[in-house]
Amino acid sequence: MRLMSSQEANAATVATYLDLVAKGQADDIAELYADDATVEDPVGGEVHIGRHAIHGFYQGLAGTDGTAEIITLRALGHEVAFFWALTIGGAMRIEIISVMTFDDAAKITSMKAYWSPENITQL
Repeated sequence: MRLMSSQEANAATVATYLDLVAKGQADDIAELYADDATVEDPVGGEVHIGRHAIHGFYQGLAGTDGTAEIITLRALGHEVAFFWALTIGGAMRIEIISVMTFDDAAKITSMKAYWSPENITQL
């Protein structure tokens, strides 16, 4: 019987993910994902499949000077849902609801981000 990753390990991966997103570190973000993971950000947009495609998606954040704040987080089983905000350069704030699934090693297997232009505030 394989052990599932712990809820604490999954929540820790989320915290690391948010820190790396705020800093725009695509290489390190991609390493948090399983090889065949998927990213749909925002939901309804293009689905990025596999670590290479995911890295390309996050490369758009390079040089970001931001902060990420978890507003609320729920870690249950192999999934985590969290409401968070990304503030970029003191110029804009995006409020996002994200849902991630994890494998037994606490690697992200899927991520969906729920946000639209209505969730962006210019500061």
